[in-house]
Amino acid sequence: MVAVAILAAGRGTRMKSDLPKVLHSLGGRSLVERILHSVAAIAPARQIAIVGYRGDLVKNALQSFTSLEFVEQTQQLGTGHAIQQLLPHLEGFGGDLLVLNGDVPLLRPETLKLLLDTHQQCGNSATLLTAQLPHPKGYGRVFCDGQNIVKEIVEDRDCTAAQKQNRRINAGVYCFRWSDLAQVLPQLQPNNDQEEYYLTDVVKFLNPVMAVDVEDEREILGINDRKQLATAYQILQTRVKDNWMAAGVTLIDPDSITIDDTVKLHPDVIVEPQTHLRGATVIGAGSRIGPGSLIENSQIGENVKVLYSVVTDSVVQEGTKIGPYTHLRDRVQVGAKCRVGNFVELKNATLGDRTNAAHLSYLGDATLGNQVNIGAGTITANYDGVKKHRTKIGDRTKTGSNSVLVAPLTLGEDVTVAAGSVVTEDVPDDSLAIARARQVVKKGWRLKTT
Repeated sequence: MVAVAILAAGRGTRMKSDLPKVLHSLGGRSLVERILHSVAAIAPARQIAIVGYRGDLVKNALQSFTSLEFVEQTQQLGTGHAIQQLLPHLEGFGGDLLVLNGDVPLLRPETLKLLLDTHQQCGNSATLLTAQLPHPKGYGRVFCDGQNIVKEIVEDRDCTAAQKQNRRINAGVYCFRWSDLAQVLPQLQPNNDQEEYYLTDVVKFLNPVMAVDVEDEREILGINDRKQLATAYQILQTRVKDNWMAAGVTLIDPDSITIDDTVKLHPDVIVEPQTHLRGATVIGAGSRIGPGSLIENSQIGENVKVLYSVVTDSVVQEGTKIGPYTHLRDRVQVGAKCRVGNFVELKNATLGDRTNAAHLSYLGDATLGNQVNIGAGTITANYDGVKKHRTKIGDRTKTGSNSVLVAPLTLGEDVTVAAGSVVTEDVPDDSLAIARARQVVKKGWRLKTT
């Protein structure tokens, strides 16, 4: 049985923000959310977040994690003090406690499983995740014997010049036998220049304590400022893009592309330069996205082309062409084999199969049937100054250029709207609608000049 404790109480003053550090976003998820997703793979019996600075904000941000418990650390007096707050909450717990930092977001589930398996198989009282860094400045040093049994941990600020030559550092990730840890937590003392309770001091009282080196040192990068946040993002992007290329996705210029790790791509997708895929986006096989496109929280079918366009919170079915310079937003649904082209904006609109809006149109709050053709410059006037209204257009209907459809409005099937019309009344099936002033020509008229 395993319980997980996530240290999430600090403000993170070097972030220069009122937002708690653990809530800063990294690739579409907050730092602490990334930790929670990583630990899900080991199926812990309990998950506890230790919160402090703006704790209510952290709790609200993590409401979707329904099994997550919260413990308050009203004063931030160090990592040892934070874990001391668990004593009444884990009273009688007989398993192991995995301790993670909410600002170390790149840990892989495989690494956590290795740490936990080593801890349990070796019967350790405590097991530490460590790394060998070429430049370990700023990290606590871990001193071990030849069997990786930990003898001492010294914080960087407390190291002597000789101790600082040691390259093995403490990653701040621990696995403890809780019954052993609970006995020694009350013995911690703030005997250091920070006057804080260090969790690492429990090593003096536990036996055996073992170190496990992480294979990829980048996993243990801690986030203390915006520069480190940017570095973590680049590491995450490299990881994500390498995985997708290995899975059969073509990235034309990986360095200019960003892909959240929440995105799902199918084989034979091609992502062009300067394209960004975010949120809960799914791209179907054979689709070509970009260049210069943003897709966010959207589902794109197979063999779709999206060129220089923005698609958010929308669904596009197979074989459709989007762009260039198209904007789909706010629950748009585009059917199969459609074309939505140059400078067209769709908002809260549904298009049936084989429907075209090729250029220079705005369709807001509209439902279009199959094989509809929208002429250039057609708009739905959906707002009366107080409320939004819907426009409904039947199958095979065509609108001429520069038509205005004033909602609420229904155009039946097989309707033709003459160019330049302002349509304010419903039109039945099989009709031609002409809603414009009759042309007047005055022969022999010219502007008089003085």
